[in-house]
Amino acid sequence: MSAKIIDGVAIAQKLQQEIASQIKDLTSKGLRAPGLAVIIVGENAASKIYVNKKRKMCLELGIISKDYNLPDNLAESELLKLIADLNKDYTIDGILVQLPLPKHIDSNKILEYILPDKDVDGFNPYNIGKLSLGRSALRPCTPKGILTLLQSTGVDLKGMNAVVIGASNIVGKPMAMELINARSTVTVCRSTTRDLPAIARQADIVIAATGVAEMVKGDWIKQGAIVIDVGINRLPNGELVGDVDFEQAKEVAGWITPVPGGVGPMTVATLMENTLYAATVLHSLV
Repeated sequence: MSAKIIDGVAIAQKLQQEIASQIKDLTSKGLRAPGLAVIIVGENAASKIYVNKKRKMCLELGIISKDYNLPDNLAESELLKLIADLNKDYTIDGILVQLPLPKHIDSNKILEYILPDKDVDGFNPYNIGKLSLGRSALRPCTPKGILTLLQSTGVDLKGMNAVVIGASNIVGKPMAMELINARSTVTVCRSTTRDLPAIARQADIVIAATGVAEMVKGDWIKQGAIVIDVGINRLPNGELVGDVDFEQAKEVAGWITPVPGGVGPMTVATLMENTLYAATVLHSLV
């Protein structure tokens, strides 16, 4: 029997509708709309596509987007100055610096310079620290969006065995913390982990974030498991695939996300959710 599809597009649209409704309620009371500053440095084509999606969604939801398209040779000091100005701007609730940055700019320094209460990407060490403690804060968008997808299945996550394949600072590590906070039992693996297929077969939840096209095969999946595919890879023939062999895995899994149309839409929607949270909770816009 084929797995049930976790429709990230539909779930993201529902979240977007809720955000738009809350923002409309704010502005109807004479309050300002939440503000998001989006910074892109250089001419990375993939980054431009992703940033344009974010800007389009801001427009649709009623979030004020301030856009900064900066040249590739921008000095690090100039970017820090811009962030300092945005940190002081009370109309800006979130600051997003699109990665990757040019090699002459220290990404860690830039991300740490954003005030924690405006860090809508959830990458500031302060926010990661609060996530590790299970305390309310701005949380990394992709892991938080994945948790929303998992919750949409109606499955109780408490006590479930979860395997996260990939240990990046952006997805793998914060995803593990999200699952620990949901009271799952979590194993974090890498593509080089010994006996990785055997470990994955023990999992009730498999989250693949390796960046390796179709690495996770159907015989890695436990019958009825929930499979979340974070990857997006383009094959030589132009086809987009994830880190999971979807055709194989869907015949074994109980639930599975497609690529595209799974995790991706939730990442952008969760960024908007974080911006609204920053405005209403952290900046008291209510």
